[in-house]
Amino acid sequence: MNLIVLFNHTLTATQEGDARVALQVEEIILPPEDIRRLWSEVPPELENLGGWLGPVRLWLSSVAVAGDFVLIQGEFGATCLLVNFCHSQGLTPIYSTTRREAVEEHTADGRVHIRHTFAHVRFRRYES
Repeated sequence: MNLIVLFNHTLTATQEGDARVALQVEEIILPPEDIRRLWSEVPPELENLGGWLGPVRLWLSSVAVAGDFVLIQGEFGATCLLVNFCHSQGLTPIYSTTRREAVEEHTADGRVHIRHTFAHVRFRRYES
């Protein structure tokens, strides 16, 4: 079983390890540069995303087989469309859940600095 990645980040070692153990993934497939760029730069001006995501769907269809996991996180509308596409193709769309911690630092000049730390917890299936 494979994990195909449609993600705006680089997988962490923890995420990769969890995919191999919890999901029993044998191969992790990353998108080529042109697909990664399309996925990470969805123009907010577009009225619909069908045409923009066409190359992403074609690439996904060329590398995925029924039952493969597809890690999908990104622009909200694009994510919804690709989750529905995966369900229709017999693929298993998932996302990474995280534990989030925020630390606030109040400076002498009245500014507030907030540092966020995210830690992978598990993968969760998008339900149909």
